[in-house]
Amino acid sequence: MTDLGTQAPPAPVRVPVLARVPVTAGVGTFLVLVVVGFGLFIDGFATYSNATVILATASVIMIASLGQLLTVVAGGFDLSIGGVIPLSAVLYARLTADGRSAATALLAVIAVGALVGAVHLVLIGWARINALITTLATLSITGGVAFTVANGQTLPVPAGAGFLGDEAFDGIAVHVLLAAALVVAVHLVLRWTIFGRRVYMVGGNRDAARLAGVRVVAVEGGVYIVSAVLAAVAGVVTASQLLAATGSLGSEITLQSLAAVVLGGAALGGGRGSVAGAVIGVLLLGAVSDGLTIQRVPSFYQQIVSGAVLLLAVGFGKLQERARRAV
Repeated sequence: MTDLGTQAPPAPVRVPVLARVPVTAGVGTFLVLVVVGFGLFIDGFATYSNATVILATASVIMIASLGQLLTVVAGGFDLSIGGVIPLSAVLYARLTADGRSAATALLAVIAVGALVGAVHLVLIGWARINALITTLATLSITGGVAFTVANGQTLPVPAGAGFLGDEAFDGIAVHVLLAAALVVAVHLVLRWTIFGRRVYMVGGNRDAARLAGVRVVAVEGGVYIVSAVLAAVAGVVTASQLLAATGSLGSEITLQSLAAVVLGGAALGGGRGSVAGAVIGVLLLGAVSDGLTIQRVPSFYQQIVSGAVLLLAVGFGKLQERARRAV
C-alpha cells in the first residue's frame, strides 16, 4: 500500500540545452569557428602579423563599444558616437598642428566629450527626452561641427602627437594596451561597484530603481558622459593611427559598436550585458571584416555579411529567451 502521508518527489524539470547556454558562449563558439575556418581557407589570415592588425583595428571599436555597452545596459544607446569620434579627431589634429602638446590636446578633447555627455544627462536623464531623438540630434550637431572645424579638408597630425598609434612592443600598438586596460576597468566597475549594480538596476526597471532610492538621473548621466569621453578617446586613437583626420573619420563606428554589444548578448531593452560579451562581439566583427578584406571582397558585400552575422546572433538570443521562458 502507498503511504498516504508521504508524497512522491516532484519530477525534475528538464531545462533545454539552449536555455542553459550563455549568449556569450554561443557567440564565442561562433567566433572560434570563424577564426578556424578563415585560418584554414584564407592564406595569410592565421599569422601573428595579421592578428596584430585585427587587434589594432578592433581596439578602436572596442573603446567606443565600452561606452555603448554602459548606455545599453542602462536601457538606452548612444548614436552620437559617430559624431563625437570625427569631432575629437579633427580637434586633436587642429590643436596639435597649432603647437599644443599632445597631452593638452587630449585633455581638451576629453573635455569636449564630457560636455556632450553632460548635454545627454540634461536632455535624457532630467528632461526625459527620448534617447534616440537626443543622440541622433547630437550626432548631427557634432558631425556638422567636425566638418566645420576641418573645413572640408584632411588635417595632418604631427608625428609626435600620434603616440597612441605607435608600437609598444612586438607589433602591439599603444592603443591596444589602452583598450585592454579600459576593458578591465569597465568590467570591474560593472561587476564590483555600487555604480555598476545601479546601472543594471536602472536598465532592468527604471521606476523600481527610483523607488529603491537609486539616483536614476545621476546613473544615466554618468553612463552617457563615460560613453562620450570614450568616443572622444577613440577619435584621438583613430587620428593617431592615420596621422590625419577628416570630418567623417570613424563615423561608421556607431553601428559597429551597437552591433558588437548586441552580438555579445546585451539586451537593447536594458538590464543585461557584459564586457566579456562586448569583447567577443568586437573580435567577431573584426575577424569577419579582416578575412573578407584579405579576400578582396568589396566593402558593400562585407556590410551584407556583417548584417547577416548580427541577425544570426540576435536570432540566437531570441531563441534562448523563449527557451528560458518555457522552463
